[in-house]
Amino acid sequence: MLTPILHALSTQLNSLPPQERRLAEHILNAPSSVIHMGITDLAEECGISPSTVTRFCKSFHFKGFPDFKMKLAFELAHKPSESHYQDIIAGNDLHRIVQAMEANHLASITDTTRLLNISQLQKAVEVLCRAKRIDLYGVATSSVIAQDFYQKLIRIGKNCTAFADSHMQITSASSLSEGDAALAISYSGETPETIDALRCAKDSGAITLSLTQYGSSTLASLADISLFSSSLEEGMRRGDMASRIAQLHVIDILFTGMVSLEFTEYTPKLKNSYQNVQIYRKSTGGE
Repeated sequence: MLTPILHALSTQLNSLPPQERRLAEHILNAPSSVIHMGITDLAEECGISPSTVTRFCKSFHFKGFPDFKMKLAFELAHKPSESHYQDIIAGNDLHRIVQAMEANHLASITDTTRLLNISQLQKAVEVLCRAKRIDLYGVATSSVIAQDFYQKLIRIGKNCTAFADSHMQITSASSLSEGDAALAISYSGETPETIDALRCAKDSGAITLSLTQYGSSTLASLADISLFSSSLEEGMRRGDMASRIAQLHVIDILFTGMVSLEFTEYTPKLKNSYQNVQIYRKSTGGE
């Protein structure tokens, strides 16, 4: 079972430039030895320049080679011996399905937690708290994640929108300005409609954020702040089950971080929205 970093290198291997591909292959073949090497020695073994190693690391959202080595070493040291995503199997009994879904979701949350960059998370929380208005973009399964965040944000009084329609996303993005924020969600990081919406928001002056699978992608490269979820899920469930749980995990962290940072402002609004829902639901006979 590959770690999240090694899995990202493996899945994006064929899209890398030739020199960076040689480097990725070397890392995949001997990850444990790479963490003990200096940048010059590694570059010489791969027949590339140290600057190529640095560029490669930054394309995968590391600060540089030392940061890459540190995080790879951590992953290798904490690699679960039985971590394995289980795909849908014909005729599987319900008891095993329950166990498989539990294992998949727990592994997805654990893998995602290990990928989180606390500095980037902190920036995201602060930007979202300060934002005069927040746009949330996502299509298909990612629109469900955007809607979940939207429902949380309106409860604390944030001015936000979450459109699944690509035309409405562009329309909304066009009206953003400095002081606003836009968060685009795409598991692949290559959804054209979502990329267009975030690019439009950026051109309008908004601070841009992305939530994608871990690795290099167009959406992550475009965003001012890039956040990642686990990229280990494979098979028929890709982007629909464990990966959805991983993205919701990040959304919950962002929301909790916002409420914690602006506790005195947001908690009364949460309480008020809860009380009003209880009052008006009872008055209309809702369950």
